[in-house]
Amino acid sequence: MAIAEMQSFVPGGRSHGPSVQEILAKDRVPPPKTLTEQSQMDLGLEPVPVERYISRAWHDLEVERLWKRVWQVACREDDLREVGDTYVYDVADLSFILVRASDGIRAFWNACLHRGMRLRREEGWTPELRCSFHGWSWNYEGTLRRLPCKWDFPHLSSEDLTLPQVMVGTWNGWVFINPDPDAAPLEDFLGSMPRHFPWDATARSVTARVSKLLRCNWKAAMEAFMESYHVIATHPQILTMLADASTQYDVFPSEVEGQPGWNRFNTLTGVSSPHLRTFTDEQVRSALSAYYGVELPPVEVTGSARQSLADTLRSRIGDEEISDSELLDNILYQVFPNFQPWAGISPINYRFRPYRDNPDECVMDVYFLVDTGTPQPPARSRLLGFDDDWTLAPELGLLAMVFDQDVSNLEDQQRGFKTTRAPALQLAAYQESRIRHFHYELGRWLGETQDHKEETRL
Repeated sequence: MAIAEMQSFVPGGRSHGPSVQEILAKDRVPPPKTLTEQSQMDLGLEPVPVERYISRAWHDLEVERLWKRVWQVACREDDLREVGDTYVYDVADLSFILVRASDGIRAFWNACLHRGMRLRREEGWTPELRCSFHGWSWNYEGTLRRLPCKWDFPHLSSEDLTLPQVMVGTWNGWVFINPDPDAAPLEDFLGSMPRHFPWDATARSVTARVSKLLRCNWKAAMEAFMESYHVIATHPQILTMLADASTQYDVFPSEVEGQPGWNRFNTLTGVSSPHLRTFTDEQVRSALSAYYGVELPPVEVTGSARQSLADTLRSRIGDEEISDSELLDNILYQVFPNFQPWAGISPINYRFRPYRDNPDECVMDVYFLVDTGTPQPPARSRLLGFDDDWTLAPELGLLAMVFDQDVSNLEDQQRGFKTTRAPALQLAAYQESRIRHFHYELGRWLGETQDHKEETRL
């Protein structure tokens, strides 16, 4: 594969060659309006301090000012179908129980009010929230149900022993929690993002749910999926059919004071990387056929390789109105701080969390949401250890190999954070603008003083 010299950048930061919007304008079935909108913020060119990835003090600050105060995805509504269904959500050393009560979903701090024992270790139905240590138990609403030898606790009333709750909200089938009782509503926190994400996932079934332990900071793992700049070195096998350096990056500021903005990218499929020397459409067509396992009709029948693949996939799913971009492209959104849903027909969703009380370890969660026609019970969770490959989760299909490539860099990167003599990490102005935006919001959330940046709508 011949690699051309690095492309210079036109004003505005994008690579030379057709832009995402120019390609989308030629698609047979145009994209939804949200994919034609663009937004940028002036985020400056400052580097990111290395301490954010390795410092114990920074990790502790995140626990106190981020994880104890922010809205975060805990599970799917389908995990809590019936009254009595529970789900345990852990982040850092914090643990929460979610339960379906008769009046809806509730969430509690996962600790017994006697001597601190975790009340639940795993998901599943239970007749009560019971501590296995001494048998104290609570109703689904958090009120005390049973206290063995109650006579020996004359100083406590039932009202004193109601489980502390955390806030609960839902969006698109996802259940969010917020431990801060004074937090703004979830609707304010999400801001304009739901309006720009018209893909309804409430009826989709969870067909895969895989968690992988990684030896790196949670932010390093998440940032590996926030840019296409790494494709040329990490995924060279897809350069023929993926326009990596032509990716469109969008940053949308908050609409509500004190709440975070959101961001996304769109990397086109069926268009060669601008890093490559000229590739014929037949070469792109061949690469797409091999990767997707489909036979594409010749160019004289359907036009470009991109159009051929879009038409083939559209006929397979039987939806003539779905756009080419929704079928083909890599459109990844970011909901601050750690949730990344893919758009269009893609089933992929990511979540990243610090693992226990260690800034050098994290958990990456992958959910596949699929329209199965008739709703199905959610797939059981699979946990992969630090030394397990993603390919041990066959439910992920070909993407398991891609995930292995993605995470292959992360342990060495974490070690590099501690080796480097540079005090900060350098970021690209445009291709890593989503990472810049994340750190801008993280700094604001944790109390760092930063000037508000002006946005530029295109």
